[in-house]
Amino acid sequence: MILLDNANIWADGQFINGAILIRDNRIEKVARKISLDEIPTQGGVSETVAINVNGQYIVPGLVDMHVHFREPGYSYKETIYHGSRAALAGGFTTVCTMPNLNPAPDSIENLKLQLEIIARDAQMQVIPYATITKLRMGNELIDYEALAPWVAGFSDDGSGVQSEEVMREAMRRIAKTGKILAAHCEVNSLLRGGYIHDGAYAAANGHRGICSESEWGEIERDIRLAEETGCRLHVCHISTKESVELIRKAKARGVQVTCETGPHYLTFCDADLQEEGRFKMNPPIRSVEDRDALREGVIDGTIDVIATDHAPHSASEKSKGLEKSAMGVVGLETAFSAVYTTMVKSGLMPFSRLVEVMTINPRRILGLPGIYGPQEGDWADLTVLSTDGETVVNPDKFLSKGHATPYAGLTLSGSVVATIFSGRIQNL
Repeated sequence: MILLDNANIWADGQFINGAILIRDNRIEKVARKISLDEIPTQGGVSETVAINVNGQYIVPGLVDMHVHFREPGYSYKETIYHGSRAALAGGFTTVCTMPNLNPAPDSIENLKLQLEIIARDAQMQVIPYATITKLRMGNELIDYEALAPWVAGFSDDGSGVQSEEVMREAMRRIAKTGKILAAHCEVNSLLRGGYIHDGAYAAANGHRGICSESEWGEIERDIRLAEETGCRLHVCHISTKESVELIRKAKARGVQVTCETGPHYLTFCDADLQEEGRFKMNPPIRSVEDRDALREGVIDGTIDVIATDHAPHSASEKSKGLEKSAMGVVGLETAFSAVYTTMVKSGLMPFSRLVEVMTINPRRILGLPGIYGPQEGDWADLTVLSTDGETVVNPDKFLSKGHATPYAGLTLSGSVVATIFSGRIQNL
């Protein structure tokens, strides 16, 4: 048994000082005070490991709705084993993996290959997405009903579904399953070979830009289709001020839409870009006005979730500058500190809001337990967070196989003290 004492425990929107007793991988008791004298002993010897948390924060394990673990098909970039270890180090007990894999999880047979690797190698809960369309090509629909029990939802992440007719029918069918459609929104005809934001940095340095409309144009369409079909739409990695406003207005009129952004979109703008692949991802880091609109969207509740879009590549794929490097950066091991430093320590929002966007809201969207805090009888999936201390980000110490991050060399505040998955302490 494990006794976590003198902790600030998340309890339905606020923190209370108390203790948590864990037995046989489950939470046995949550109380203001738990005395060792109350806990049964064996042969007069206590089997309980008592840990004084010293006032640090215990929350339901962090949840990342958007990661790339690259298996099957691209294990040289990342594996489920390495990715899930990185997730635990970042405080996550549940992640959802995107389907740009080989083979793509567009059938039970293909999904089974991924599920077998997860069962063998995952160090915490890994829930895959299935595709929206066959091979993520945007044309042929798949059997959503057959796949629904095994997946977090459906996504063609990495590709926007270009056909309105295909997306409408996909939403109609997915709505019947009750699962989310996690949309990567991108209008291909507006990309025009761009690879960073179409802003001042691109103009000054001779780069081809990606216009904001390539994102918000498809979000506008998908909101309209979700309103028509009743599908639960979740918009992935939004990066523009127009996207925030479209989703804000859609929520106000009752559309079932949620959305996420990434830590890097909240921290950086295109004035911060350097001629290095670690600043290249899709969608790109955009203008200061976009960054500030995203921050406001997190603060006011328009943006429901902060997800990392953890997207590892090999060192060689990320060493070719802004133009030729692969799209994608890693984020699991810096996520909490990055969000805490940018949004909480700066005074922009309370710590409670960070808890909402990094664990409570994704749990609610995915139908996972823990939305009211650690509950007696639940699996002991918890994260212990500290708001003290500073760390200089050193990618060489990452557990992920990918090391490309725009946070490299920056000093971030706060830390993950421990991740407890199914009652096992991972890094206290």
